[in-house]
Amino acid sequence: MIDRTLSVAPMMDRTDRHCRYLLRLVAPGVHLYTEMVTTGALLHGDLARHLDFHAAEHPVALQLGGCEPEAMAACARLAERWGYAEVNLNVGCPSDRVQGGRFGACLMAEPETVAACVAAMREAVDLPVTVKHRIGIDHQDDYPALRDFVGRVGEAGCRTFIVHARKAWLQGLSPRENREKPPLRHDLVHALKRELPEYEIITNGGLTTPKDVVDQLRQVDGVMLGRAAYQDPWLLAELQRRVLGGSPGPADRREVVQRYMAYMEDELARGTRLQAMARHLLGLFQGVPGAKAWRRHISENAPRSGAGVEVITEALDRVAPEPEREPA
Repeated sequence: MIDRTLSVAPMMDRTDRHCRYLLRLVAPGVHLYTEMVTTGALLHGDLARHLDFHAAEHPVALQLGGCEPEAMAACARLAERWGYAEVNLNVGCPSDRVQGGRFGACLMAEPETVAACVAAMREAVDLPVTVKHRIGIDHQDDYPALRDFVGRVGEAGCRTFIVHARKAWLQGLSPRENREKPPLRHDLVHALKRELPEYEIITNGGLTTPKDVVDQLRQVDGVMLGRAAYQDPWLLAELQRRVLGGSPGPADRREVVQRYMAYMEDELARGTRLQAMARHLLGLFQGVPGAKAWRRHISENAPRSGAGVEVITEALDRVAPEPEREPA
């Protein structure tokens, strides 16, 4: 069974394999998602580049973008073959490029298409098939439409719905504006859970503090964090202690850095550039004296040709020691 009490959202140009390795060090119990990968990229591209991940990341889910049931089934089989724990269908991204491929948020207007994709993937693999979607799009944003969408897709075999509690405007707003401007309506997500208790309902959007997360968990089955977790990864360590329990995770951020440096050394030996990995560390010391100097040193030095982990060691010297952490 996958514990989705707390998860990190799929984020383009953020949740790559290096980021996921780092987040697993910070919070052992958090459920992780890849960046969205299109069916075309998998069926006609470099599989290893898109699908390889470190065993330490597990459990990790593959998020797919697409709208053709046969292609979705083929990609779900690849996910199963590669060892992913879950396949997730993106029905939330509103970008013009994604809409041009007829997938993402625009599929909220096509519940039958989403249901057909879910049914095809469910038939093809034994993995859980989940859907991440919005509360609505454009002027189709009332609760009955949301409930009917979830009900129809649920009939096709989806048992877990991750709901970004904002609608998406398909025209007129950028993807970033669609993450910030439409009002948050977590109450609609709560209503889904009350009316459809047989489904696992996860809420997402605008949650930035442990209190936010704890309050939401009184209403739904899980919380997915996005930019807040990327910009301040240590938030996940706090939530690991307060919400998930179990493995306590690292003692402090310096322990995370030391363990991540060992990973970076292995990756550098394989030809990975330091900057590809170091960029995910920038927010780790958010709120700690010296955090600005930490970010600046990494940003200025990690991109240099031949840069090694000494850049991270030097940056760490610029950060003040942390106070002892209070018990959970």
